Amino acid sequence: MSKYLLRREPVVNRHKAIIATRLISHAPTAAAAADDFKRLADVWPDARTVLISLAEALPDEGLLAWQPPENAMIEVPAARLTESPLQGLLQQLAASRVPICLDGYAPGMALPSLQFRFMLADATLHPRMQNAPGLMIARHLVSLQDFEEAMNNGYSGAAGWFFLKGRPVANKLDASHGQIVRVLNLVRKNAEIAEIEAALKQDVTLSFKLLRYINSAGFGLATQIQSFKHAVTLLGYDKLNKWLSLLLVTASKDAAAPALMQTAITRGRFMEIVGQSAGIFDKTQIDNLFITGAFSLLDVLLGSRMEAVLEQMTLPEAISGALLQQGGPLGPWLELALAGESEDAAAIQAKAAALGLDIETVNHAQIEALVFADSLQFN
Repeated sequence: MSKYLLRREPVVNRHKAIIATRLISHAPTAAAAADDFKRLADVWPDARTVLISLAEALPDEGLLAWQPPENAMIEVPAARLTESPLQGLLQQLAASRVPICLDGYAPGMALPSLQFRFMLADATLHPRMQNAPGLMIARHLVSLQDFEEAMNNGYSGAAGWFFLKGRPVANKLDASHGQIVRVLNLVRKNAEIAEIEAALKQDVTLSFKLLRYINSAGFGLATQIQSFKHAVTLLGYDKLNKWLSLLLVTASKDAAAPALMQTAITRGRFMEIVGQSAGIFDKTQIDNLFITGAFSLLDVLLGSRMEAVLEQMTLPEAISGALLQQGGPLGPWLELALAGESEDAAAIQAKAAALGLDIETVNHAQIEALVFADSLQFN
């Protein structure tokens, strides 16, 4: 059983497209981290590059008890490059042709004759990165404004959750999103299929996106869904409501929307998975966990206050209470999902323990949820 927490954070390029994922182990040794990474083999995220980082241990040859997948890169700390345990690992990685990244680069730093795919730097310490010897990734950014400044000052991308903050918010829901809300409300009320189809036909892209999501690998259906009526017949209104929710989450045309969408859907799927593992929710509540997580970024995605969005929607009190106050039966599960996007490992573990979840369940759910979100192809 995994004993040590894994955190994750996206890496985006200057166009705000997700190009990689950082997986950060809090194991005390490289060998212990390797054991935890082995346990992710069945859900390994292979849609894009994965940077492997050790938060509390020096990377050494113990890490190679795990065979890194082809899309993995090993992150090494710049301040400890000359230490013999790390030197031994670097030799082994070079022999196995496993790519490496450098964390903690500073301008003017003397570097060994190694090829680093990415070079990460603390942008709060080094806001300008001119004439850097590699593809520079900024860390410790706080908001989108910080990101734009870093890109203007020589960085090529950034790692972290900065894109969740610093976005303008309006007091009302944009008219372009209103049609999706109307369709969702019709499904919530179990309206006639013909009425819902008529509403969908007012925006052809809604029907197209809905069928694409339902027929995606993440949904796992053996039968190809051909129409909304077919979807209702096969899935029923309750299950379809969950998938219609994706239309609203993916309605934003903002340049940073793919990263936001991935985050929202990963939250929803994570909450669904850990909720199922707890064994205390019925099927409807499990779907509500997914919708709560997926809707938790609606204010950011749609550029409106959460209250303004929810005023237009017919949602169960359990979902609304969690979204507005992080209260009710679903609130603590949303709090855990949000904590997973912080650097506070102790807080994540405490919230998981309060819900009766072990670390292996949390680790596995995080990665399984990420793979699910990747399957919807937001970039």
